[in-house]
Amino acid sequence: AILDWKSRRTRFLDSSRQSMAAAPYHISNLLEKMMSVDKDYRFMATNDLMTELQKDSIKLDDDSERKVVASVLRLLEDKNAEVQNLAVKCLGLLVWKVRETQVSTIVTSLCKNIFSEKEELRDICGIGMKTVIAQFPKTSGGVAVSSSRHICDSFLTAIETKSVDTYILLEVLDVLAELIQKYSSSLSNFHETMVTVCMPYLVDPHPLSVRKRTYIALCNLSISCSSVLFDSIITQLLMGLKLGADGSGSFSLINARTYIQTLAAIARHSGTRLSPFLVQVVPAIMYYTKNDKEDELRESCLQAFEALVSRCYTEITPFIPQIVGLSLELLCHDPNYDYGLEEEEEGMDTDKLEDEEFESDDEYSDDDDVSWKVRRAAAKCLGVVLGSRPEMLTSFYKEVSPSVIKRFKEREENVKIDIFAAYCALLNCTRITSSVQQTSDEMEMTDTPISLLSSQVPSIVKALHRQLRDKSLKIRQGCFALFTSLVSVLPGTLDTHMDQVIPGVLSSLVEKTSTPNMKMDALSFLNILFTHHSRTVFYPHVSAILPAVITCVNDSFYKIISEALSVLKKIVEIIKPLDAPQDGGEGVCDYQPHLEDIYETTLSRLKATDIDQEVKEMAITCMGTILCHFGSELQSKLTVCLPIFLERLKNEITRLTAVRSLNIIARSPNNIDLTLILVEVVQLQSSFLRKNHRDLRLATLTCLDSLVKVYSTTLSPTLVAMVIEEIPQLISDSDLHVSLLAMTFICTLLTLHKSEVVMNIGRGQVMVKIIDLVQSPLLQGSALNAVLQFFQVLVQQNVSGGVTFNELFKLLTDSVYQPREKEGTVLPGTQLAIHKQAFHNIAKCIGVISLSVQSKTVSVVEKFIEDVKNETCTTSVKLLALFSIGEIGRHSDLSHHVSLQEVIIDAFSSPTEEVRAAASYALGSVSSGNLQLYLPVILEEIQSKPKKQYLLLHSLKEVIACHYATPEGLAALKPYVPQIWPVLYSHFESLEEGTRNVVAECVGKLTLLDPEILLPKLKENLASSSAFVRSTVVTAFKYTVTDQPQPIDALLKNCIGDFLGTLGDSELNVRRVALVAFNSAAHNKPVLIADLLDTLLPVLYKETKVREELIEEVEMGPFKQIKDGGLDTRKVAFECMYTLLENCLDRLDIFEFLHHVEDGLKDHYDIKMLSFLLIVRLSRLRPTALLERIEKLIDQLKLTIQSKVKANAVKQEHEKQEELKRSALRAVAALLTIPDSDKSVVLSEFISQIKGNQETAALFESVQNDSASGGIEAMEVK
Repeated sequence: AILDWKSRRTRFLDSSRQSMAAAPYHISNLLEKMMSVDKDYRFMATNDLMTELQKDSIKLDDDSERKVVASVLRLLEDKNAEVQNLAVKCLGLLVWKVRETQVSTIVTSLCKNIFSEKEELRDICGIGMKTVIAQFPKTSGGVAVSSSRHICDSFLTAIETKSVDTYILLEVLDVLAELIQKYSSSLSNFHETMVTVCMPYLVDPHPLSVRKRTYIALCNLSISCSSVLFDSIITQLLMGLKLGADGSGSFSLINARTYIQTLAAIARHSGTRLSPFLVQVVPAIMYYTKNDKEDELRESCLQAFEALVSRCYTEITPFIPQIVGLSLELLCHDPNYDYGLEEEEEGMDTDKLEDEEFESDDEYSDDDDVSWKVRRAAAKCLGVVLGSRPEMLTSFYKEVSPSVIKRFKEREENVKIDIFAAYCALLNCTRITSSVQQTSDEMEMTDTPISLLSSQVPSIVKALHRQLRDKSLKIRQGCFALFTSLVSVLPGTLDTHMDQVIPGVLSSLVEKTSTPNMKMDALSFLNILFTHHSRTVFYPHVSAILPAVITCVNDSFYKIISEALSVLKKIVEIIKPLDAPQDGGEGVCDYQPHLEDIYETTLSRLKATDIDQEVKEMAITCMGTILCHFGSELQSKLTVCLPIFLERLKNEITRLTAVRSLNIIARSPNNIDLTLILVEVVQLQSSFLRKNHRDLRLATLTCLDSLVKVYSTTLSPTLVAMVIEEIPQLISDSDLHVSLLAMTFICTLLTLHKSEVVMNIGRGQVMVKIIDLVQSPLLQGSALNAVLQFFQVLVQQNVSGGVTFNELFKLLTDSVYQPREKEGTVLPGTQLAIHKQAFHNIAKCIGVISLSVQSKTVSVVEKFIEDVKNETCTTSVKLLALFSIGEIGRHSDLSHHVSLQEVIIDAFSSPTEEVRAAASYALGSVSSGNLQLYLPVILEEIQSKPKKQYLLLHSLKEVIACHYATPEGLAALKPYVPQIWPVLYSHFESLEEGTRNVVAECVGKLTLLDPEILLPKLKENLASSSAFVRSTVVTAFKYTVTDQPQPIDALLKNCIGDFLGTLGDSELNVRRVALVAFNSAAHNKPVLIADLLDTLLPVLYKETKVREELIEEVEMGPFKQIKDGGLDTRKVAFECMYTLLENCLDRLDIFEFLHHVEDGLKDHYDIKMLSFLLIVRLSRLRPTALLERIEKLIDQLKLTIQSKVKANAVKQEHEKQEELKRSALRAVAALLTIPDSDKSVVLSEFISQIKGNQETAALFESVQNDSASGGIEAMEVK
């Protein structure tokens, strides 16, 4: 038979190919075979037709379309099921290939046949209808809408006017639900009819399957139907529930359950619309929870409450206590089981119980008992509440947590897992909320969530430790998840409970019944325990832990091996920490019995080459850690394992890990002897510096630095020269971190390796590259400090043949004194020879080398004084001279240079602004070297020379900044505060904003010196009638709130409300600077403002509003421009909201907050950008609340993404618009990460619109790729 079929298939294909060759797009031959009496011919012809329809090139004329559609519809009645299935698939393809009239023909035929008396035809037409609808485009319009209207009209008429079979009804309801979900707005004419027709199907005697599909259809309808119709649906549901509550026999409990399930479904999809009805809905549902005979009804009630809590965040709040109380009550609903026996067992000797295998309670289960469904629904409802109400955490820990902990003894596995999940939700909410900084007073309070949780840890451990040995692997994994969440909230909390926790964890590693996933979870949990707890608590358990871990290292599954090696590495760090006393003593673990096993087990994995890459890398890392910690005891083993490290170093795949491990070994205080492989290691690593692999370069430089520190006398000059040759290419402003490590390595060489090769570094390419780097405007921070250290070390060597001070000085100053023409650099006249920032860098380098060679300091300063005095010197020379004098004077007393003060002050009169600023900087820096001499001069000059006040105030600011950095500096400056304060105070009311800002910074930093006296003085001026004074005071207050603990913090706590009270000031500028201060306080010390937020937030939100009176039209020649005077204030207000969201989340009413975010989406470009960032952050911190308001957010996001610039717009406007769209799309991508966001029809339609446009689709794909590589946090930063 098979051979016969094959031969016929061959003949059929031959004839088809001949036909297709003659007419590529003509399919009449196929249509003829589709009517063959031979079922095999029909099957093959239909299959070939499907293949042709899948080709994009196929085109059909009207006649061919009509014939193909007729033939395919005819095959739906074929007697062969396989042919029918192929016909259905062809229908789906035809929707995209034929014209609208033929699609109507298909739909009409399916609508007619779906009500056929032939059961088989009904079935296949139902499938065909769903296939056709699935192929309709998601966007409304054209044939999809017209066909959908035809289907709705036919179906609703049919089920309204005649009784139909249950199966047909199910198909019809499925189709209607899908159509409403896709094209609800286009089918608005059918909404009312659909409600009228469908509502009766929610009640008896219709079967459960019909009722379920009915409420799904109504649920989809509720999303977009009119408010009147929505109100009608809810009213009918509530009336039905009221009938049941009144005892009407016409409304059964089964009907009540269906109505409640319908309300729950509507809540999940249209929670915002249902919110106004909660006052009636909640009591109605609550009534039915009292029926203790109908567990499935109570389950539905709890599921409805779960949906309401998650989707009606604000409106459900008054009912939360009732819902929590009900959930706790029903969480204990287990009428068929007595827990008394278990409670008696809990009082027994736990040591004896731990020796016995924990018995499963499955024997007590009753097949007819469905009470577990109630308990599971209660647990899930509690989980939603506990995880979404940070403001109620304290009451949760007082009233809910103890009851949930008691229910950890639940006998049903699935219910217990959900109880664990509910408690994990509480812990995760606590973790997010506790990220806000706390003062020591708050930490000592006994009613904070953290302190309450701490007091309940013993109960949690007692309830879980036996279950770590439960037969159910799911329960064990649930225990690990809960303990992990607990430790993430309270690190170290299990220190006193290891005796109870460790045995249960180990049982999951050694039992034969443990699955790979179970072992992975146990090992991961061990890793977390080791990371978050004191090492000494594990010493009594090492002898039990190690054999189990070593067994896992010898496992056959690569993931278990890798995780076990990671745990073994942690154990090594614990049992012999690097800071442990060498002579033993108390608090030291006896590791000797285990050392051999640890080494040999790791070595076996290190030697293996036929293992997974992950295992190879972890074996290298683990062995590196073992040698680092136990090197002194394993000296005899080095000849075996070190060559393996060398081999791994030669392997491209493992070399990065090998370099990092060798660095760990080289830095060990145990002085590991690496001379066996040292030469080859250095040679290989010098070649790595040429590789285009940044991480490898970084690791190699770090490792080489460690090797030089230990083996400087062993390394030959030739070997060192090989490495030095590779260094110049690494020093560049394109990667400052690599440059930092390269210069650190050079400094180590200069200090420890006294060879001629090293001493000549100052004359080679390395110096050329460093000089170029010094002249880069990008050089700053740690990289700049490394450059300064290099020059200091270089000039201090003072070896014959090395670079001299004069040579170094010339190299640093040539770019200024003998500038060369460079592309894009203008040198003549007063233009600068190098970038302005480069002057500071060169001056710092000159300061370092001059102070390092004391004999040269005087001559260098005198030279610079002459340069400043010389009128023929260029601006660049004078700038370098002044900055260099400042850098030298900052660290030494230059008072013996008699003319210095006069020269610097004369430079204040220079016609060049840059020179005046440099003179100001120099005077302040020089004054720091001798406060007694120079500070009175600055104060006197400020008072006597009004035209130079701004520059002199900057000098004073520099003095304060120099001393502010160290405790010694603060002590030196403190005696002068009484002289400085009156001078600054006299400028509080300066007309120049720049002057007031400088004064405010000085005052703020001075206040930190003597807060008890100066802070009250500052506070007094808040009552000033001058807006300038008030703004200066508030700006000064900003500088008193630092990110480090200060003595002033206790005083600020009592008066911060007075300073921030200026948020309500009548002057716009005062409000703006107050908002800046508020933002600074929220960022640096959120605990200071947390209790004031109830008062401050309404004022903050007020400043986010657009004020029409501040908007004016300004004429600029022939053009008119709109100027918004309140824009800067609004920007600061939104920035403040962004900070509060991260640091004071638990104090925010998130829905009020969201309301202002929505307004921000309609505002100016800058405000929109900030609002998009807020949405991204909210998607991480408050996803549930964001999901509830997603419709309003999408409306505004849609306007932004669909907006276009004017045709005559300039390039900058186009770039600005594209960045705005990208930011909006980042917000959309963040919304997609929210759980259950895929259930939002509005969001799904919006995503379809984005992907339907070629331009926005490309942008969206780019944004998603960026977010995938960096996560949501990356989206926030962009």
